[in-house]
Amino acid sequence: MKRLFGNIGWLLGGRGFNAVLSLVYLALATRTLGLAGFGHFALIVALGQTVTGLANFQTWQFVVRWGAEDTGPQRAVGFAMALDLLSIGLGTVLAAGLVWSAQFWLPLPTELLPLAFGFCVISLLSIRTTPVGIMRLHFVYGRETAADAVQPAIRAMGAILAALYMPSVAGFILAWAAAEVAVAAAMWFAASRVERIDPRQISLTKLPRENPGAWRFVWATNFSGSLNVGGKQVMLLLVGAIGGDTLAGGFRVAAQLGQALVQLAQTVSKAIYPELVHARETAHAIARRMANIALIAGFIAVLVAIMVGRPALALIAGPEFRVYWPMVILAIAGAFELVGASLESLLVSAGKAHVAFFCRAVPTLLAFLLLETSIGWMGLKGAGFAVLGSSALSVVGFWVAIISLSQIRITVEEPPARPR
Repeated sequence: MKRLFGNIGWLLGGRGFNAVLSLVYLALATRTLGLAGFGHFALIVALGQTVTGLANFQTWQFVVRWGAEDTGPQRAVGFAMALDLLSIGLGTVLAAGLVWSAQFWLPLPTELLPLAFGFCVISLLSIRTTPVGIMRLHFVYGRETAADAVQPAIRAMGAILAALYMPSVAGFILAWAAAEVAVAAAMWFAASRVERIDPRQISLTKLPRENPGAWRFVWATNFSGSLNVGGKQVMLLLVGAIGGDTLAGGFRVAAQLGQALVQLAQTVSKAIYPELVHARETAHAIARRMANIALIAGFIAVLVAIMVGRPALALIAGPEFRVYWPMVILAIAGAFELVGASLESLLVSAGKAHVAFFCRAVPTLLAFLLLETSIGWMGLKGAGFAVLGSSALSVVGFWVAIISLSQIRITVEEPPARPR
């Protein structure tokens, strides 16, 4: 637990640095571009993150799980790098299809579509889950935090330059693209100082031959990670498709401020997963303790959002963005995600990634199906309620699954004594 909290401390320090600078570039982007322009910007960023989220194989979990085996991390890293290359190829095809079809369902001007495709490709080339996995395998969270800090720093500097010299959607997208490239380079450099990168080990077949369950784990974690990351961006795209660019811009601001807890949940998940893999005997106790702490932290964070959310919105985004209640609703959704982070990690570390995927897939699909009705009912607040319902149902699913698996394990390990 001491090491776990130390690792969380490193990651939270990085998140805190990111959060402070994110307020800077959020304020610059919203006030420079206005509600409609920021909506276009948000949709392009969401397209890039959707493509990356759906194509990315979440190789960091694979490196942590299989790199800890007796064979060493080289084979796992080589397989992860091969998966990254596959992600880039598949993602580029997906990006071409999404951007080409965007003219029929997204409120994006035609002249911005080439820019959107370019950002998608840059995002794919900047996939960095494998170096992240290398550093987490060796528990060097300080180096990961230092490398990750490159992204918000470049974004903030790029946003300042864009506001001064290129105050347009293209200017801010270029700043975001530069940040993606810079942080990917920093991550690979930091990882190479921890573990030697051997290009000869890059292969999609070597490790699966030795570990028959490898592909099942890869696909399960990919589907679950795609839902967790890409699903939230798909939600923003659907909000834009249903409600237009101004609604998309408002939803992005509400989500970025209200769902800061989701970032915290991802931080907890990233720190706890390697510990659960290495400490199988005490995994349930660690996850339960972290969930209890998360429950208290989530409650406090929601209270803070309620009390200071309105003046914070006025200060950062300006009076044009009236999204206080959607922000509060999304903050509550973030609290649920915070509690569920350790529960989901426990399922994945126990080899039940497919169960975690199912627990998240069904609520996410329901949210997508009910989104248009929700927006027609209460506008942005309705969209927030769709996200809240999805998060709450997912966490309940994680909890029920863990209880069921625990009972099965007890039944198997401790059969009832035979009567004498």
